[in-house]
Amino acid sequence: MNLRPLRRLALAAALLAATGTATAQDLLVRNATVHTATSRGTLRNADVLVKNGRIAAIGTGLAAAGAPVVDAQGAPLTPSLFGGITDIGVEEVSGESSTVDATLALGANAADMRVRPEFDVTLAYNPDSVLVPVARVEGIGWTLLSAGSRPGGSLVGGQGGVVRLDGSLDAVGPRALFVTLGGDGANLSGSSRAAQWMLLDQLVDEVRGRIPQDSQFALLTPAGRTTLAKYIGGGGRVMVRVQRAADIARLLRWARQRDVRIAVVGGVEAWKVAPQLAAAGVPVFVDALANLPADFDEIGATLENAARLHAAGVPVSFYQGGDASHNARKIRQLAGNAVANGLPWEAGLAGLTAVPAAALGTGGAVGATIAVGQRADLVLWTGDPLDVASVASQVWLDGRAIPMRSRQTELRDRYMHPDNGLPRSYPDGAR
Repeated sequence: MNLRPLRRLALAAALLAATGTATAQDLLVRNATVHTATSRGTLRNADVLVKNGRIAAIGTGLAAAGAPVVDAQGAPLTPSLFGGITDIGVEEVSGESSTVDATLALGANAADMRVRPEFDVTLAYNPDSVLVPVARVEGIGWTLLSAGSRPGGSLVGGQGGVVRLDGSLDAVGPRALFVTLGGDGANLSGSSRAAQWMLLDQLVDEVRGRIPQDSQFALLTPAGRTTLAKYIGGGGRVMVRVQRAADIARLLRWARQRDVRIAVVGGVEAWKVAPQLAAAGVPVFVDALANLPADFDEIGATLENAARLHAAGVPVSFYQGGDASHNARKIRQLAGNAVANGLPWEAGLAGLTAVPAAALGTGGAVGATIAVGQRADLVLWTGDPLDVASVASQVWLDGRAIPMRSRQTELRDRYMHPDNGLPRSYPDGAR
């Protein structure tokens, strides 16, 4: 007899009983397999006590002290997961331009354009987007909004930022600057990847005052110079989308010379320069499903990219191209595939929690680990969180139980309810 469905029902009943008040910030999760995403690793049959939205204690036999209690029955408990680099909250329907705010295009003629690092996509973030609960019920608690580059823009896409998916108006955390290099950025730099380094050097010269603001050759506005200065000289993180090993090696040299804190996004051939990346302490957000040469920048694609980078000492997180905003849940599949191809399991979980939090400097903005004093952003799973057959039983953000419903679950329930004699588009009891 398969007891797993019965176990799920029992756990769901316990969760409903213990989390009936969505505003509660106190909680005790008993008897869980706690994946801490810290040096403590995994704790078996452990309890996690939450007080005022933060983790107060981790151990066994903890007293509830009046807090609601959830018996996890040995199920996995993790921090809420990083949803990757997405447009959640700034894109609703990708095919409808009026609902997409992720990119900036000021004109079609390169001579008329300026580079606008001051563009901040987070100002368009909508916490009421239907994509927020769609991602959240899958255990995704936070994401990094991307500022994209496209024709009519520049190789500097602008600023994105860390966003908590808690539905609050003050959800935005640290910012990051987005740059596109290599073949993907050639159409943004005069159809030449060589010109990208010329343009980047000019931007640095402008920030450092070597090119006057009133020069006819200036690429930056005064506001752009002020913004870009925050990312030069060891400031904020610059997320560089680049794939080819030769371009990554050149980027490492450029960043070292200009004192720029970079992270590689994509990095299909990053494994070829893993020692250099490790020595520079540069994190890589890899596409763990890239195993074929999609273009001439990705000839060295391999499913072992994440494992090889980790073995060399590179901090590894995950990035998914395509429709990442509507399918943020699939980032677990990327981590799981990386583990299946040699990445240690704990490193796979860290790539969805602690590694991106450290790379993006989130500080206390998200609860990326299960440790005393951290925000209680937690997920209880039906099984291995890196297995796509597992689902989130309950999500807590700041210790608050998040309703486990979204537009997708509501549509499912509407069209799968038993026949009540009414058209299925009507709610039960409607006349």
